[in-house]
Amino acid sequence: MKKNRGIILSIVMIPVACLVAVPFYYILVNTLKTQPESTANPLALPASPYFGNYVHVFQTIPVFQSFLNTVYVTVVSVALMLLVGSMAAFGVLIGKGRLAAIIGMVLVVAFVVPGQATLIPLYRMLAGVELVDSLNGLIIMYSCGAIFCYFLIIGYMRTLPLELFEAAKIDGAGPFRVYWSVALPLIRPILVTVGVFQTMWVWNDFITPNVFINSPDKQTLVLQVYTAVGQFTTDWPAFITLSVIVLIPMVIFFIFAQRQIVSGLVSGSVKG
Repeated sequence: MKKNRGIILSIVMIPVACLVAVPFYYILVNTLKTQPESTANPLALPASPYFGNYVHVFQTIPVFQSFLNTVYVTVVSVALMLLVGSMAAFGVLIGKGRLAAIIGMVLVVAFVVPGQATLIPLYRMLAGVELVDSLNGLIIMYSCGAIFCYFLIIGYMRTLPLELFEAAKIDGAGPFRVYWSVALPLIRPILVTVGVFQTMWVWNDFITPNVFINSPDKQTLVLQVYTAVGQFTTDWPAFITLSVIVLIPMVIFFIFAQRQIVSGLVSGSVKG
């Protein structure tokens, strides 16, 4: 029975996986074709690999600078989100006063408000402190994603035995020492899982940098993809090639991180 279930699952999932892979196959093979060849038969394999599209993109677009900008924003933003989210979860979890309950309710309200609804007031606030068109301002914007981290982390922390925290307090550890030495090692699986999700979000996000970044030398990779789209025409070879360049780092990152994602989710489901 179990074997038959596995066969049925494979029969269903293999066509679904192929269907999902079609868009990636489409853009990948068309980066290796000339424009006439791509127009004639978009889904066919190239007669011979053509790397002129990649050469053109790297010669005309500051891909390396945009890559460094994206890496800087992603790494710092995700680190801040995990730090703030985990500290907030720890504080609300061990807090027994009314203040902790109020903060928890405020975070619930903030979580349900769509980010797009706050773009204009946030833009005015960043403009007031001269952080518009700044990578550091972009990092501050992404740090608001700590709310999402908070909800996932506090759900995981509620499965932990609180006696461990109480024992550390009895031994003389202060709140920060309990958080750093006891809580962080215990929640490492969920931190990795949340970190992977937030990394993919920041790396692939278009709306936030499009609103807050204007200077070409501060653009992220996703914004560089948009530069290929003109008012009347679109440079399709550049557009598709840049799309592949943006996707490749995340595909590699996800392949190496998928085991950590599963580990974190499974650990959270079996504790307690």
